[in-house]
Amino acid sequence: MKQIAQGQETTRQQKVSREIQKDLAELIRAKGMAHFGGAMVSVSGVKISPDLSVARVYVSVFPSDKAAAVMAQLEDEKRSLRGELGQKVRQQLRIVPEIGFFLDSSLDYVEHIEELLKK
Repeated sequence: MKQIAQGQETTRQQKVSREIQKDLAELIRAKGMAHFGGAMVSVSGVKISPDLSVARVYVSVFPSDKAAAVMAQLEDEKRSLRGELGQKVRQQLRIVPEIGFFLDSSLDYVEHIEELLKK
């Protein structure tokens, strides 16, 4: 059996991650911006555990000052989102992974760098 270095994902993990990212993005987009207080929410990435039981979902929020409220709302709705995700992936996965939402601050970092470069 092939050894996998720490931090390196298998092809199966990558495929499952992409599928979960696509489906969760669709579910969140369907709720609309008004659902999140006018904030634009996008799923920027998903990392899944080797046993496919835990998914770390990275979310970017614009404007970033609404990030805390959006993250709290996603945390509250985590269970129902997992259920809806289960309906979408039930043909591909035996178990629907537990979902954890994490704020992707890379957009803020890019904005900060641009501000520094303007000076």
